[in-house]
Amino acid sequence: MAGNILRNGLFVAGLCILGWTMACEARPLRVVTSFPPSMIEVYRNAFRSAHRDIEIEFIQRKTTAAVAQLAGGDRLNADLFWASAPDAFELLKLEGLLLPLAPRDTGAPATVAGYPVNDPDGHYLGFALSAYGLAWNEAYLDRHRLLVPRSWRDLTAPIYAGHVGISSPSRSGTTHLVVEALLQSEGWEQGWRTWRQIGGNLATVTARSFGVSGGVARGRFGIGITIDFLAQPAGLDAGPVRFTVPDPEIFAPASIALLRQAQNREAADAFVDFLLSVAGQRLLLDPAVGRQPIRPEFYAEGRSDGPNPFQTADGADDWRFDAGRSAARYELINLMFDELVTFRLADSATIWRTVNEVEASLAQAPDEAAAKAATQARALLGAVPFSEAEAARIVEETRLARVPRGLQPPEAQAKLMARLRDWIGDNLAAAKAAAAGARTRLVTLGRLPEGETGTAAP
Repeated sequence: MAGNILRNGLFVAGLCILGWTMACEARPLRVVTSFPPSMIEVYRNAFRSAHRDIEIEFIQRKTTAAVAQLAGGDRLNADLFWASAPDAFELLKLEGLLLPLAPRDTGAPATVAGYPVNDPDGHYLGFALSAYGLAWNEAYLDRHRLLVPRSWRDLTAPIYAGHVGISSPSRSGTTHLVVEALLQSEGWEQGWRTWRQIGGNLATVTARSFGVSGGVARGRFGIGITIDFLAQPAGLDAGPVRFTVPDPEIFAPASIALLRQAQNREAADAFVDFLLSVAGQRLLLDPAVGRQPIRPEFYAEGRSDGPNPFQTADGADDWRFDAGRSAARYELINLMFDELVTFRLADSATIWRTVNEVEASLAQAPDEAAAKAATQARALLGAVPFSEAEAARIVEETRLARVPRGLQPPEAQAKLMARLRDWIGDNLAAAKAAAAGARTRLVTLGRLPEGETGTAAP
């Protein structure tokens, strides 16, 4: 009996492989995505109405987790990968996990704001544009007498200490792209200096991207580094929350790709066609989606309320985002950010408060010895453990991977993490000593009170 069942099952499976669809039930189209349920439902319902013969299932994963699973050999039994972070697609392409995908005619130019709309190698297609920027709580900023930051570097100003929230790039593809974009636009050394200084102003590093806008809406902090479609938190009063795109403006396409493991390619093509059609693009304007269309006609007709990335592209010639470089060092940037910023939040904030207090005093009455020590502390707080060239060598020589919490990383990766931890420990100890020396000097001169540095930021 068991043997007959097995033989019959193999026979049916063989017919399925040979294309005899009458012999087996078609598998649903399966889409791996990092998009929120509110957006997924809009597209699920609309696609079902347009294609009643296609059943569709969505596998929701954070971008970082999805990439790790797919690259780690967990097939997920999916056909399409649908997400925001462009470098995630580059990672999957580098791993050989994507199949070619024919472009659709949307009228979009080849590049927008310095970023290719579609993969030049033909492995993924942009379907929407995302603006990366700042969610801010109007009432909170008014209460604390804070201005809306106009540039990313504005976030380094001492007045924002304790008022900024972010999610870790190791847990958020959105944050990873912003971190990488500043490293590329400002350069490796200055970019890390900026991020470490912003790190000193952080109130928190949230566990998920959604926690950033939620914290802004609840007034836990006033400014959150996020993406346009996450700026309005689901299920919360978003009345006081606004969104702005600081300089340099960062626009990047959200994309879709056909996975090499795809089993339902005809249905996958139908979903891609729908996403890039006028009807599919119109869904981006739904408040539950809140995305920017890839079709320029929506901007010409005034149907999109967001900033026009096609106009921005005309003047955005200062830098070009290199998705390949970003993908190659993806895990290294995540490791570095966590060791330099995420895990050192309280220590960094304390030292920065001392430096800011000393520098404010020196602005009123200079002192050469205190100024020298404060300058040393500031330089240490903006340092980076190795050059960009060495970072490239590390990436080439060490295969870094996202390791689930509680599991031991590979030996080479563990050594790198230990190296980073030792370096930042020594770095912060030296910065603390220099800052304390500067403050002690000013206390001796009677310019600062004895005791601990200032008051902690709210």
